[in-house]
Amino acid sequence: MKLITEYNESGVHTLIESAGPEKKYYLEGVFMQAEKQNRNNRIYPRAVLKDAVSRFIAEQVSTGRAVGELNHPEGPQINLDKVSHRITELKWNGDDVCGKALILNTPMGMIVKGLLDGGVKLGVSSRGMGSVESRNGKTYVKEDFSLATVDIVQDPSAPSAFVEGIMESVDWVFDGKQFIANKIDHMNEALKKARKTQNKEFYAETQVKAFDKLLKEFANGF
Repeated sequence: MKLITEYNESGVHTLIESAGPEKKYYLEGVFMQAEKQNRNNRIYPRAVLKDAVSRFIAEQVSTGRAVGELNHPEGPQINLDKVSHRITELKWNGDDVCGKALILNTPMGMIVKGLLDGGVKLGVSSRGMGSVESRNGKTYVKEDFSLATVDIVQDPSAPSAFVEGIMESVDWVFDGKQFIANKIDHMNEALKKARKTQNKEFYAETQVKAFDKLLKEFANGF
């Protein structure tokens, strides 16, 4: 088996919910698709994806363990120090697997919130282990596929894969780590100014540079 990652290519929608005194962020949309050849030229038969998603819901989502990372790591393991969100819901709509993920108050989650506040559109990408086979000139994922998680990614080359941030009520607080929040706030202001003064092409480049810089700074402990 090998590591299999897929960007979602389907359109998604934004939902705003209001509940409780705390401001909450979510990502929601189509997380995976069956019976459709994706950008990596792979097809997930519905039966294969249905089994993998059912196991993931039973073992991870329903037990509160379905967490994902900001950006894909090199392997299928979950790195708790890189976790940014918890997947709260997965359900089928036709051949689409629709999901909802709560952004957590972890360091990587705070980066995601800062990016969303700055107007950055983020995408989702599934990560799993499995084998593939070629049939009639097409590549199919086999029955041994196991879904590891769905990560948050930034992929400006595929705008239809983006999901929007959804938020609830009042401001968030990053207790005891204000210096990280300050850097995120600074990035937010820079992105807002860039969005007003730059065309779409240059603004997309600015988003990617800010995203990469923030991740590198956090990896080095700021």
